[in-house]
Amino acid sequence: MSVARQLFLLQLVVLVLVIGAGTALAIVDQRRDSDETTRRAVTAVATTLAMSDGTVEALRSPDPTAVLQPQTERIRAATGTDFIVVMTPAGIRFTHTNPELIGGVFSGNIERALRGETFTETYAGSLGPSIRAVAPVYDGDRIAGLVSVGVTREKIGDQFAASLPTIFAVAAIGLAVSAAGSFLLSRRLRRQTLGMAPDELRQMYEHHDAVLHSIGEGLVVLGRDSGDTAKAEVVNDEARRLLDLPEGPVPVAALPESLRQSQDDDSRDEVHVTPDRVLLVSREPVTWEGQRLGTVLNLRDRTELQSVMGELDSVRGFAESLRSQAHESANRLHTIITMVELGRYDDAIAFATEDLRLSQELIDRLMTAVHEPALAALLLGKVGVAAERGVDLTVTEDTALGPVAPLSARELVTLVGNLVDNAIDAARGATESPGEDAWVEVTVRQDNSMMVVRVADSGPGIPADELDKAVTRGYSTKSGQRGLGLALVAQVVARHGGAIHTEPSLGSMIVVEIPIDEAAS
Repeated sequence: MSVARQLFLLQLVVLVLVIGAGTALAIVDQRRDSDETTRRAVTAVATTLAMSDGTVEALRSPDPTAVLQPQTERIRAATGTDFIVVMTPAGIRFTHTNPELIGGVFSGNIERALRGETFTETYAGSLGPSIRAVAPVYDGDRIAGLVSVGVTREKIGDQFAASLPTIFAVAAIGLAVSAAGSFLLSRRLRRQTLGMAPDELRQMYEHHDAVLHSIGEGLVVLGRDSGDTAKAEVVNDEARRLLDLPEGPVPVAALPESLRQSQDDDSRDEVHVTPDRVLLVSREPVTWEGQRLGTVLNLRDRTELQSVMGELDSVRGFAESLRSQAHESANRLHTIITMVELGRYDDAIAFATEDLRLSQELIDRLMTAVHEPALAALLLGKVGVAAERGVDLTVTEDTALGPVAPLSARELVTLVGNLVDNAIDAARGATESPGEDAWVEVTVRQDNSMMVVRVADSGPGIPADELDKAVTRGYSTKSGQRGLGLALVAQVVARHGGAIHTEPSLGSMIVVEIPIDEAAS
């Protein structure tokens, strides 16, 4: 049986037992109350008659029965009792419901009454078992007689039986209301548990938990409450590793900001950059009966793939640079040979040495001013690539970086390379009209305790409202594309406690500042 049905039957059994026990207790209590009410009633009638002056005067008369019998019968009928007996201290009856028993001896105990005490007892007398009260009648200081008033058990039983339908009705109503409530609760539980049995729920939990923690992708399930005080409902092991989350409940505020934003926007393979990783994030809604209950975030690590692709792009860039340089060198060599064949030896020598001088000056300046060879080689290569693509790339004269650079060679290449590539693309894309000059200007220098990288270009620049998105989810000025250059730059900057921002210039300028002392310490 399903959990809902088992719970319903268990509640029904408990309700029947509880209400049955309550009903039994109510019956016992009602029976006790009936006896107690009867005792109080017969005691009150007996005491009243015993204290009445008329009763004393009748006992003084020559024929007490003639006076008391009519009076006691009227009182008996009015009070609903079964018998009223007035007797002598010896127990000889003056009155009785059955006139034939008048003059006989009272059947019951009177010793306590002869001692001046009013008491009640249950006794089987001439009318059968009854609850009776016996009270003494005083004439001055002496006991002149006794009064006994009683109600038979049969009559008490009839009165008690008349109250049973009410008790059973209340119990039935209580049982019906409780059963209806249990049924409604069972229906709600059935919807929530999909009508499954406990073993099915246990097996499903075990299987889902095993799958959840064994898959190689990160999973985060967020509920409808997306406030900072809310907690993620499910976080598997891979998600904790990718997002560097601790064990235990995970507050939504602990997730990267880009994952907390726009939780109702569904997307697939959206790029998100954390301080250490590049992630592909897919958002899927969690719905039930047409209502959205939350969001599932699927996280895939693209860091290693992106690193390999970056290295591949670098190799391709170097190969392209070598190819372009080989092609350019072939053109120049062909020009020099032609000049020699034409006998213009001086022009050939001037043409060859001027080009060599300019290239050598740039190489000597960069190798002297920049301590990191990889960065110098990168800048030299980008100059050639930019020239082939029709972009004038200039490395400013104040470019200089000593051995105190806080970044590793790989990080320097990632930082500067991506900024320069983006600038070349932006400058080249902005000069589609004839006559326009495309240019890029690069500065890498040490300013007091900061390493400053400035890259300006003739492109349109990044709008201010797009910069935050660019450093977390990728950005490209090319329509329909999503680049990771700025996101990877921001990853390096964040890792070393730096800052990235734009500054006004003739075109577009991005400035990166990374503290040297803080990173080195």
